[in-house]
Amino acid sequence: MSMQSIPSLDQIKRVPKVLLHDHLDGGLRPQTIIDIAKRIGYTALPTDDAEKLGNWFRESCDSGSLVRYLETFKHTIAVMQTSENIAQVARECALDLARDGVVYAEVRGAPELFTEQGLSLDQVVQATLDGYREGEELARQEGLSINVTSILCGMRQDNNSQAIAELVVKYRDKGVVGFDIAGPEDGFPPSNQQETFEYLRREDAHFTIHAGEAYGLPSIWEAIQLCGAERLGHGVRIIDDIDVSGAQPKLGQLASYVRDRRIPLELCPTSNLQTGAAKNIEQHPIGILAKLRFRVTLNTDNRLMSQTSMSHEMSEVVRAFNWDLADLQRVTINGMKSAFIPYPERLEIIEKIIKPGYATVAAE
Repeated sequence: MSMQSIPSLDQIKRVPKVLLHDHLDGGLRPQTIIDIAKRIGYTALPTDDAEKLGNWFRESCDSGSLVRYLETFKHTIAVMQTSENIAQVARECALDLARDGVVYAEVRGAPELFTEQGLSLDQVVQATLDGYREGEELARQEGLSINVTSILCGMRQDNNSQAIAELVVKYRDKGVVGFDIAGPEDGFPPSNQQETFEYLRREDAHFTIHAGEAYGLPSIWEAIQLCGAERLGHGVRIIDDIDVSGAQPKLGQLASYVRDRRIPLELCPTSNLQTGAAKNIEQHPIGILAKLRFRVTLNTDNRLMSQTSMSHEMSEVVRAFNWDLADLQRVTINGMKSAFIPYPERLEIIEKIIKPGYATVAAE
């Protein structure tokens, strides 16, 4: 086939993928939640049937409310309070991603959420990294190659961001590649954490910022211009600064700046629909943003809550916007270009895995 043909689901599953925005506590296997809950005596789950539990998470998150979406995390966080359980979740995360064709992933989590039963922040970080390494090894045993790194999140409604940022610097040569702030945008602007972002810049540390998801352009502006974000977690609301009413889209000042600076957008279409960013996939801004050549990347956000995978996200944009393999390769290379690992390592993955992988599938 040519690169211009619409790829099949089988081809989508086999192409190499890059994932920059995926939450560890939003990607658990339903059966793992049930198993750990039984082991620790956690009785608040709505069901102990794995299929029904997976559907419950998805349905609870289809409300269009970010607040309700975030409430579902109480169950996943509850079963991630020991080093053993955190490592299991991280191990399964790496393996599940590898089985879906992901070759590089930056998976994020907020260490402070997993200290309710006495773990230190360091223990949480170490258990997570140990789990990723174990998952990578299991993937290799299945003939799969994946590199999973960690982004540490501070919660924007709390006051622990500085401590988390210092962990990023401490573990940056051990598998932690960057920092993020997560949690509710409205009422908790990025500039509240400005001193922490200044610290990270002084330490030459990478960071992304959740911005432009549930809140609009002011959040994006602050993240970039006040805090110095290298990437935008979601950033989907940049569409509010683009006039699409005429024959040709007209970019506002901020949208032009984001595009001109090649600031990566960590777009998560299925998740964005759940939190009300668009009514359906056909109306999701990723179509316009990709056509306008923003630095678009494609991501899962929370695989459990959205019942999604990278293959599913790719299938959705292929269906909605008639993307071909060249389009999928472009967003995959965008992701790798935007990764928080050293440039030579990024280039090696692009040249040795991504381009040959797409060429192989396209030639069939």
